Amino acid sequence: MDRRVRILIVDDHTLFREGLSRLLQADANFVVAGICASVREALIATQRGPIDVVLLDYDLNEEIGVRFLAESKKRNFTGRVLMVTSGMSDTVILRAIDEGAAGIFLKNSPLTELIQAIGRVTRGEVWIDPGVAKALITMAHQPNEANMRDILSDREQEVLRGVFEGLSNKEIGQRLKISEGSVKATLQQLFARTGVRTRSQLVRIAVEKHATDWLGPK
Repeated sequence: MDRRVRILIVDDHTLFREGLSRLLQADANFVVAGICASVREALIATQRGPIDVVLLDYDLNEEIGVRFLAESKKRNFTGRVLMVTSGMSDTVILRAIDEGAAGIFLKNSPLTELIQAIGRVTRGEVWIDPGVAKALITMAHQPNEANMRDILSDREQEVLRGVFEGLSNKEIGQRLKISEGSVKATLQQLFARTGVRTRSQLVRIAVEKHATDWLGPK
């Protein structure tokens, strides 16, 4: 059985998408299932065969790549979407995460990090580029009085920071010197507290509603 990660590249720059395709094809862990230049082409491609990960550019010439997230849901697409972009505003980043993006990767980052990011999102984890994560954490939010009273425990805050840094449960456990099971249990507490079911949704809620009290300086 072929266990390679099946990737769809969606980018309007021919040189970039074809160059990236060649680089990924050279890795035995990946197979490029298609390359597209528009949301419409990408939606058609997802119906032709199974896709594990979509590498989606934000700026697709005259359209916004984020539209793929909502449209693909309507077509019951279950693959993961990693935004690969030169830059996105904080508002758009939040929208992408809210729509179901599994991560944000900046194009000026090394290929080795992209391979790592693909691996993470394939396993159901979140990848937030360190530069993007820092910007999100320092975003100015007006604190909500109810949220200010809803303070996380030290462990919950450390686990949440690990999620923002794109660490796996095992890596978070190693950092905090606790078991992977304890990390999972803490994540479940955070999910229950916020009413979400995925890491992506947790990141979004944490940034949008709790930036001051949950992600402020320790």
